[in-house]
Amino acid sequence: MPADQELSTLLDRRQAIVEGRDVQPLQKPIKTSVYTEFHELSRREIKEYENTFRKYDEGNDGYLCLGELKRMMEKLGAPQTHLGLKAMIKEVDEDGDDKISFREFLLIYRKAKAGELTEDSGLSKLAQLTEINVEEVGVGGAKNFFEAKIEELRKGSKFEDEIRQEQEQRKREEEEKAQRKAMFKQRAALFQNGSTNGNNSCNGNVQT
Repeated sequence: MPADQELSTLLDRRQAIVEGRDVQPLQKPIKTSVYTEFHELSRREIKEYENTFRKYDEGNDGYLCLGELKRMMEKLGAPQTHLGLKAMIKEVDEDGDDKISFREFLLIYRKAKAGELTEDSGLSKLAQLTEINVEEVGVGGAKNFFEAKIEELRKGSKFEDEIRQEQEQRKREEEEKAQRKAMFKQRAALFQNGSTNGNNSCNGNVQT
């Protein structure tokens, strides 16, 4: 099956899940590049999410089981109840195997970016914590990862403003320096002319 057709099948299936229609578990996973499917994420983001996923995939089997998800949330400082963990898995478990694959892990961030996660849900907390850590925006007080993104953009804008202000300041200093140099030359020329005129006057007095 062509890659674009596979992607279309996945998107149709996800839409059916969102609409609450019954969907049969996938008998055979449809393989497609996560870089192609998750176009809203940069390659750098996907790589860093993969590093986070592997960090907590203790069994190195390419999945986060309930126990691994439990320990992950505990280490992130947002422990969940057994029912809460099962709800987290169910929300992104598209193939019905009661585990979270890396592709399903990326669905968490897609939903977060689209505003499809409730603020108090376990997945929302997971997205907030790992998104802020991945981007290293340094705003631990942000209420959610959207605020962290805004803060990151604001810091970038502030940084650009500071550079622009420094450039303008240097330009003003150079202009002022050039003006002082020109004034100094003018004063030196006036002083030299005055001295010459004074010498001529004295010489004239001596001759008289």
